[in-house]
Amino acid sequence: MSLIAPQSADDVVAPGEVPQAGPPPGADRESRARLLEPGRMSEPLRGWLVTLVVALIGGAVRFWNLGFPTDKGTPVFDEKHYVPQAAQVLRNGGYEDNAGYELIVHPPLGKQLIAIGEWLFGYDGVGWRFTAALAGTLTIVLVVRIARRLTRSDLVAALAGVLLVADGLSHVQSRMGMLDSFLTFFVVASFACLVVDRDQVRARLAVAVREGWVTDSPYGPWLGFRWWRFAGGLMLGLACGVKWSGLWYIAFFGVLSVLWSATARRAAGVERPWLGAFVRDLLPSLYALLLVPVLAYLATWWSWFASETGIDRHVVGTKLPDDSWVPDPLRALWYYSSNVFEFHTNLVTSETNKHPWESKPWTWPMGLRPMLYYYEGAVTGCGAATCVGATMLIGTPALYWLAFPVLAWALWQSISRLDWRYAAVLVGYGAGFLPWFVNVDRQMYFFYAMPMAPFLVLGIALALGEVLGRSTDGPERRGTGRLAVALYVGLVVANFAWLWPILNGVPITPEMWDAQKWLPSWN
Repeated sequence: MSLIAPQSADDVVAPGEVPQAGPPPGADRESRARLLEPGRMSEPLRGWLVTLVVALIGGAVRFWNLGFPTDKGTPVFDEKHYVPQAAQVLRNGGYEDNAGYELIVHPPLGKQLIAIGEWLFGYDGVGWRFTAALAGTLTIVLVVRIARRLTRSDLVAALAGVLLVADGLSHVQSRMGMLDSFLTFFVVASFACLVVDRDQVRARLAVAVREGWVTDSPYGPWLGFRWWRFAGGLMLGLACGVKWSGLWYIAFFGVLSVLWSATARRAAGVERPWLGAFVRDLLPSLYALLLVPVLAYLATWWSWFASETGIDRHVVGTKLPDDSWVPDPLRALWYYSSNVFEFHTNLVTSETNKHPWESKPWTWPMGLRPMLYYYEGAVTGCGAATCVGATMLIGTPALYWLAFPVLAWALWQSISRLDWRYAAVLVGYGAGFLPWFVNVDRQMYFFYAMPMAPFLVLGIALALGEVLGRSTDGPERRGTGRLAVALYVGLVVANFAWLWPILNGVPITPEMWDAQKWLPSWN
């Protein structure tokens, strides 16, 4: 008689039967399904409370004294292009009609959004900056929600939000009547939609695995209509409706979505996962992440299509021959866009055409060349005889000077551990960074790096999550991790507070102004 009792009813073998050589039927199926299912998150109410608190803090910081500074009541720096163009949009009901302003070189959506603020609050600093600040605040909300979904941790999500609040680049650019805050919001919104879509795809495959029909085809099952992917494509189209650099995110995010589909099928046990992703997901992906963005982009030109006096709206028959099967409005838009493309192509750096604050993309990760938006050397309010007021676009060094180590760590984790979260962050960061190396002679500025900032913050947040440790770690390990993370986040916030005067134009002494500029390249 054996002294070892059976562990379950499945361990009991009837006389004459052969014992099972492996796990009972359904065990492998269940383990695969569990691997596919997204990890459990905390109570939704708590997650939203965390999001709301961080968003309120971020909103208070972004909207503080929003109407200051101005250039004697007029816009500062490149606001001088977009703010009056938004006023045209407001006057005309959605479109620009005065080519004499020059430099109308971006699609209309961003200027339409600026116009909403001008309609609500008037033609002043608050009016032309309101919607940019709102977009910047909503981007903080998105980063909190993305970090929570990536890590399943409310604490790490809150830390990610705080880090973005304390980013000088995101702060200043969210308080400018320019286009980059809107571009960043739509890009991050698209990324958020695709992350949710990934979870949804894997949850659907888990059901197919449990029910046993996931392998009915060597390519795996159809997964139904993917609304979150559709929403991601819509956001990408709106990003392109702000700036054409949104096109790069269509390419990068499209590849990322298909790769996620293939790896999910492989995890589900599909016989040919990569071919299955091609057969089952390529056409739907092209629809959701190419056709939908194109249609959304064209929709942002709605008022121009409906206009009679929009710039280049009626060039067919005058500047263009009326001899094509392509509809006249689309031909006119192509003509308009060709002129814009020519402008961007020819906007290159030369010995006689240098901007004092231009920079190249290799300086952006560490914020080595900021931008001076506003300077007034004779203001009052600092308690000294002479005061300086300045607004400088600076990425908080405690964040940006870790960029290369964080990117290297993310690359290592992506390769060695196949950690999809780090890989996704690298794709988002790379889409905002790598394309600018295609033409390094073009004039470029640090504010182009604004869409990179949320992905840098997400990468840092993922690393902080690892420093915090796992719930199974001992109390000493967890306590040390919390202390290290608290010290680092405190350092970032303190660094942001130190820079506050030159991020917001607060009057300071000339000595303090010099002390704020840490690097020679900041002059």
